[in-house]
Amino acid sequence: MSSLKAENGRERAGSIQKALHDISETHTAVPASLPENGKPATVAEANARRRRAAEKPYDSGSLGLVQDVLTMRWMRVPESSLKLLLIPVLLWANWELVSNFMPLPIANPFSRLLFIDHPEPTADGLFYRKGYNDLWFIAYWVIVMSFIRLFWTVYVFHPLARHYGIHNEGKVIRFGEQGYAVVYFTVMGSFGLHVMSQLPTWYFNCTPQWTDYPQWKMTPALKSYYLLHSAYWLQQFLVLVLRLEKPRKDFTELVIHHYVTLWLIGWSYLVNLTWIGNLVYMTMDWSDVFIALAKCLNYLSLDTLAAVAFGWFALVWSYTRHWLNIYLLYSVWTEFHKVPKWAQKWSPEEGVWMPEWMRYQIWIPIMLLQIVNLFWYFRIWRILYRAVFLGPLADERSDDEDESEPDAAAVKKDQ
Repeated sequence: MSSLKAENGRERAGSIQKALHDISETHTAVPASLPENGKPATVAEANARRRRAAEKPYDSGSLGLVQDVLTMRWMRVPESSLKLLLIPVLLWANWELVSNFMPLPIANPFSRLLFIDHPEPTADGLFYRKGYNDLWFIAYWVIVMSFIRLFWTVYVFHPLARHYGIHNEGKVIRFGEQGYAVVYFTVMGSFGLHVMSQLPTWYFNCTPQWTDYPQWKMTPALKSYYLLHSAYWLQQFLVLVLRLEKPRKDFTELVIHHYVTLWLIGWSYLVNLTWIGNLVYMTMDWSDVFIALAKCLNYLSLDTLAAVAFGWFALVWSYTRHWLNIYLLYSVWTEFHKVPKWAQKWSPEEGVWMPEWMRYQIWIPIMLLQIVNLFWYFRIWRILYRAVFLGPLADERSDDEDESEPDAAAVKKDQ
């Protein structure tokens, strides 16, 4: 009897570990790594890689910079994204150098790509307003975000995965994806908390976002945070809708989630309601840290640590993506009327965009995010319930390319 209980205990524990694979992720897959030997490819190898890349739409092989740009493959090829991001940097540096010899100073036109723009010096310090140059900044940083993501996954986490005995290519890719998610959302989540600490809305004090409307002057940190995060989500959205990487099982939900996020953040920025954008971002970032960490630990077979990380994920997800998100919905619905009377109109010339119908324009996308989150929440707990009470589960992951090749560690163990 005791041995049967022990077997059942191990069986259920294994099911819980499998369940970590089954949880829907809000991040797309990353490309396979570069050749392991790290040596430059020969002409024949390069041509072969181009042929394979042309035949396989989700392969990460480069077709040359021009072709990569035309086909948007630069989002999956580290070399190409690096070249693209360096071009504006070199042009900016060249302009700065040449401008020293010009009789009259001329503003560097490439600065709008690299740095936030539209400063508003005041007696209280330097602030920034929104402007059309913000679109150039976001476009450039989509390229930068692509390279940063590729760098961390291909050059940091893929070798790390192999070092710790993960040799199945699909699992290496997944480990890199989740490792980068831990890094990105930890950094941006911490940055978001710092930004929030400088605002009257700390900690989710929602009333000032209405009473102090409009928020047309942003601190440098707030504007940088807003636009950098926007570039990240836009890059993720483009990868999804252009199908630059292999679609996942929950493709539709991911597209809805990314579209609604961009809709909400874009509108809040346009109508000078930027403080709520910071709050919305903060409801999403930290839960992504813990689920990605749990999955990384699971790939490393650190079962106890993975279970602890998953426990934290469940708590943080429940608190941020539901409790705080619902609190935001409540604030939009019940406190919208606290917007100053003079600003309750649609007047772009005055920088105010808050007629009564804007209540719904703000509330609906937040509610849509809540619906998508509830879909994932239900799926998470359904999977865990089956794992704990109904025994082993089949792995219903959204793509199964990693099942075709057994992990080297597992093969060695069987031998």
